[in-house]
Amino acid sequence: MSLISVEEALARVLKSARPLPTEVIAIAHAHRRTLASPLQALRTQPPFNASAMDGYAVKGAEIQTKGTRLKIVGESAAGHGYHHELKSGEAVRIFTGAPVPKGADTILLQEYASRDGETVVVQEPETIGRHVRLTGLDFKIGDALLKKGERLNARSLALAAAMGHGQIHVARKPKVAILATGDELVEPGHNASPDQIVASNHLTAAALVEEAGGEALHLGIAGDSFLSLERGIIAAEREGADILVTLGGASVGDHDLVQSVLARRGMELGFWRIAMRPGKPLIHGTLGPMAILGLPGNPVSSYVCARLFLVPLIRAMQGDPDAAHDPSEPARLGVAVRANDKRQDYLRAALTTPLDGLPVASPYELQDSSMIRVMAEAGALVIRKPNAPAEPEGSLCRIIRL
Repeated sequence: MSLISVEEALARVLKSARPLPTEVIAIAHAHRRTLASPLQALRTQPPFNASAMDGYAVKGAEIQTKGTRLKIVGESAAGHGYHHELKSGEAVRIFTGAPVPKGADTILLQEYASRDGETVVVQEPETIGRHVRLTGLDFKIGDALLKKGERLNARSLALAAAMGHGQIHVARKPKVAILATGDELVEPGHNASPDQIVASNHLTAAALVEEAGGEALHLGIAGDSFLSLERGIIAAEREGADILVTLGGASVGDHDLVQSVLARRGMELGFWRIAMRPGKPLIHGTLGPMAILGLPGNPVSSYVCARLFLVPLIRAMQGDPDAAHDPSEPARLGVAVRANDKRQDYLRAALTTPLDGLPVASPYELQDSSMIRVMAEAGALVIRKPNAPAEPEGSLCRIIRL
């Protein structure tokens, strides 16, 4: 099977995304969840004319002259309004967020007034209508403010709550089973033999799954044998996983058995091998209703492939219309780069942001896909198209922020 482009690979992955069922959850648990239907405001915000400052609610026309004296007839605080109509010559002590009494149209700032017993004295005139938040200033009942497919963040969650929603209709979280593979791996915190290394890719994948709105299911580490790998795949099926992510064993070596075991279980292969660096040996397919992504074993390859393919797949399953959105942005090279070969390259780079102008990305000299420290230090991936020519320092480029 020949190498396919990154763009073609992503298109195939997203085309195979199976929409997930929806559910209704409490808004307190809706952070990072994806809306399954649009949200309309169930109330008007603010629901009354509200004071934007501490001061006195007055008739604006009556405070245009310094020294004017008004009788204080009551108080309006947040949650405890003054429920009588304001008459001429009267004022109501008012606090931020409190309802403006009927008949008042202006807030005289407390800094612009002095109090003499039950009388307020105007020390500085105020513009008519100032410091009043009119009913519906933010939104009105029936306004459609959040779209289907929108992923709720801290800001949109606050909006949904203010709109009056206590429960939210969302897509179910994709269950993503993660199976690390390789006799050389041990779990973090365990003693490794001289021939072993500590597994880390499963933690990286799980973190990306959670950030994308999925639920990570850890299946542990499978050894390099048909039996061990098959047990892991069966466990994913038993758990009802929507996606199975395997880590390692996707290449063509004698110990790279993942594709063979998946085929024996009945996987329908979508593609294998992409024209990219790092991450050429990536498996994509389906096993019944379960999507398969077989990521490379090298840490950087695994991470880059997860960012480029796993995250969009998780978002697509939740109905996110922007799942295929290009995450790259323009930048300038901080160092010169060599000509590229026929594979699309993703170079780990330090990222600086000048006070003005585009960010500057400086690829590290060493780009070995096993170097976790470089990956952790990098601020961005510099994208080098296939057969791109050598570029001098200062040239325009495209980056994906990390």
